[in-house]
Amino acid sequence: MNYFSTRDTERTNPKTSAQAIKQGIAQDGGLFMPESIPAISLSEISALSALPYTERAANILSKFLTDYTYDELLASAKAAYSEEKFAGGATGISALGDTHRVLELWHGPTCAFKDMALQIMPRLLSLALKKTGEKRTAYILVATSGDTGKAALEGYKDVDGVKITVFYPEDGVSAMQKLQMTSQTGENVNVCAIKGNFDDAQTGVKKIFSNSDVANKLDENGIFLSSANSINWGRLVPQIVYYVSAYCDLVSEGDIKLGDVIDITVPTGNFGNIFAAYVAKLMGMPFGKLICASNRNNILTDFINTGVYDRNREFFTTMSPSMDILISSNLERLLYLISGPAKCAAYMKSLSENGKYEVEEDVLVKIKESFTADYCTEENTASTIRDTFDKYSYLIDTHTACALYASVNAEMKNAAEGRNVKILTASTASPYKFAADVLKSLGKTPKSESFEVIYELSDATDTEIPAPLAALRDAKVRFTASVGKSWEEMLAASEKFVGIE
Repeated sequence: MNYFSTRDTERTNPKTSAQAIKQGIAQDGGLFMPESIPAISLSEISALSALPYTERAANILSKFLTDYTYDELLASAKAAYSEEKFAGGATGISALGDTHRVLELWHGPTCAFKDMALQIMPRLLSLALKKTGEKRTAYILVATSGDTGKAALEGYKDVDGVKITVFYPEDGVSAMQKLQMTSQTGENVNVCAIKGNFDDAQTGVKKIFSNSDVANKLDENGIFLSSANSINWGRLVPQIVYYVSAYCDLVSEGDIKLGDVIDITVPTGNFGNIFAAYVAKLMGMPFGKLICASNRNNILTDFINTGVYDRNREFFTTMSPSMDILISSNLERLLYLISGPAKCAAYMKSLSENGKYEVEEDVLVKIKESFTADYCTEENTASTIRDTFDKYSYLIDTHTACALYASVNAEMKNAAEGRNVKILTASTASPYKFAADVLKSLGKTPKSESFEVIYELSDATDTEIPAPLAALRDAKVRFTASVGKSWEEMLAASEKFVGIE
């Protein structure tokens, strides 16, 4: 299976999966995609339904990462999704009434869905370095809106041959997310705030990646750049697994019959999580509508409804900060699959130069065949948290609330159209990562905005604080640096960490 850039119109520069994972982003600024999407049959889904998560992961990954052996992938999955890291199993599914099923993706060491990829991705990268004969140090640069940063830091800490710096928006993450990152242990990790928003951080990282002078300077010092954001295929491909696995669980538990269609709702800002569900659908999974749920920064909702992507709009800081994004990088992969590399490259050029682009009518029609979109206001986010807890005694975070709000709306629309399908909602974070906002949503006034608010939430709801978050009570802050939002300042901070003057 070869990989090509989304902007490679001639398909002249193929990469193996190991090369794509090592490099992270293509030299032309595009994202790597496999030359074809492998198929999965109903009989294969039936067989996978009888297997544990680790074996399901190895089977699905082996379809995409063909230069890795099955045994390598299985060993990586067993190490990544061990009981020590994912107490009680990698994922869980909770039922809310007859229609709604919630896919819990936050049982890992950082209590966010990013663990599902970022526990196995470092193992895939380490194998890639060996397969490609790489002797230089891999320097991971990460822009985060909250959860990716901590999950990447935890996944890559003390990994041989790797260093990592995470940039986060100074005022754009929750107090818990900030504490998780700034207290991170590990000798090869670095964390730095920027005086800007996530889009500024993401743009800065991309500019560093695309600068040939930077690459040459790092190379002279025995270093090359790679990424842990979902722009890296090695980060995205493990996300395909949990959608396949969730369907298998619904079948094995008798909740649905093999071949039944389900809809899937995903809260997303960077479009990677829902794109993984789309790839699974292209493989042959019986997925119907993919419902893209946004918060007040509803740029994706507008795009899916109109075909116009316009980042020239007001940016809002919300209680669901991981979705406070106006440049959805993984949307490029969808445009590539539907419109081809030439048009995709033109859209991205327009976005870079004008901050907007508009797709043709036939492209929009194709997008709407699989995707619908909805968004949730701050008021509706709060009311969904409260209503879900009151009705089901089930506590959700602010991002899951945006998705569940969209799922409820979709259920009403399905009923009006005579569609009777179950809706799987991706739950992307523990409510305790956003404890103050969740508590306020329940009608309670926090006595403190500090770490102690998680105990207030636990007392108010009689729910258990996840062990990885409770352990942060005595954590010591290691990283306090903050720089401006320009890519040059971010580069200087990056070079300082690896000892380059």
